[in-house]
Amino acid sequence: MTDIPRDQLTGALRRGAVKKHVAAIHVSGKLTLLQRKLSNVLLLNAYDTLTSQAKHSIDARTLCLMIGYNSNDMDTLKASLRGLAETVAEWDMLDEKGQQEWGVSSLLSYAKLKGGVCEYSYSPALAEKLHDPKVFALINLNIQKKFTSGHALALYENCYRFIRTGSTGWWSMELFRRLMGLDGSSYYESYKHLNAKVIKPAVAEVNKTSNILIEPETRKKGRVVSEIRFRIKENPQLAILDIDDGGGLRHGPVYGKLRELGVSDRLAKQWISAYGEDQVGEKLDYVRQRKDVKSMVGYLSTALKEDYGATPEAAPVSATQSDRAERLKRVQAAINKRTPTQRDADKRLFASQLDDEVARGDFERFGWVSPLNVRAIFTFWEEMDPEIFEGLGT
Repeated sequence: MTDIPRDQLTGALRRGAVKKHVAAIHVSGKLTLLQRKLSNVLLLNAYDTLTSQAKHSIDARTLCLMIGYNSNDMDTLKASLRGLAETVAEWDMLDEKGQQEWGVSSLLSYAKLKGGVCEYSYSPALAEKLHDPKVFALINLNIQKKFTSGHALALYENCYRFIRTGSTGWWSMELFRRLMGLDGSSYYESYKHLNAKVIKPAVAEVNKTSNILIEPETRKKGRVVSEIRFRIKENPQLAILDIDDGGGLRHGPVYGKLRELGVSDRLAKQWISAYGEDQVGEKLDYVRQRKDVKSMVGYLSTALKEDYGATPEAAPVSATQSDRAERLKRVQAAINKRTPTQRDADKRLFASQLDDEVARGDFERFGWVSPLNVRAIFTFWEEMDPEIFEGLGT
């Protein structure tokens, strides 16, 4: 699956990581995996205006696709939103003056689906806590989407905010069960059952899936396990996942050359994502051969858009090449008009139609300019907009 794009979501969605305050992590109730993912996406969507706006909205269909729902399954989305409205968040912390503050609020004060849009709101008190930058955990949505277990995602959320200290500290088993959404279950009051069914599988998934490695430790009172903590360290093999969207592109040689030329970080990642490293590298070499160019960055931008060749003028292209270039331009124009969540949904839909592993890999690398999928890409966008290639050959 492709990474979640940020460039047309709200400002916070572009960052791709939820600042989850302890108030958002310590929740009562049994949230499903999809409800947890939904909660994180809604929070990220609203983050920049949490304290300045009472209402927030996001496209409902693309929201479903973004978190793994069937895009037409509004009943499931309604049930999940209802679950968030019925789930309680509780915080107990020191305020700025050193006074103890306890509070409780539903995760969502209301949610509404109308005209294909999901509108929702947080209580003012909870919104203030969720927006507090002093105590938070960064929940990366590109990591989140890889989880298949709600318990594993809950454990990851509760452990990752302690990455700097290397340990969660000791939790009572009562608190741990509550964090996992297991409070009230007599079955999981037995540590044997809790360890076998929840702790071991969740730890294994966190270590396999995320950017951290965790190891549980327990303490006993007599023969009964009374407390648990988790040792935490970075997962060196998956640490790249902890970078904002597109951050992995920074490790390639083409990115470095672009930055040396004076291309901004955002634009460098955008070009590599849109055109692929090979094509950007070729155009970069071509531009560097020009001695009469005043703005190298501006000329490189034009070279990429117009598909300049290795001669001083635009390289002559065949009718087929010209048609392909024009189609790609129109596809890019259509993409630019989409909202960030719609873009991610589009990528998910297209990727789900690719049966060949090589084709999927090429799409993951090059996106909508994937050479192996160019015909399928044109077909996909023509189905989205039958008039997109009007005036061009069939």
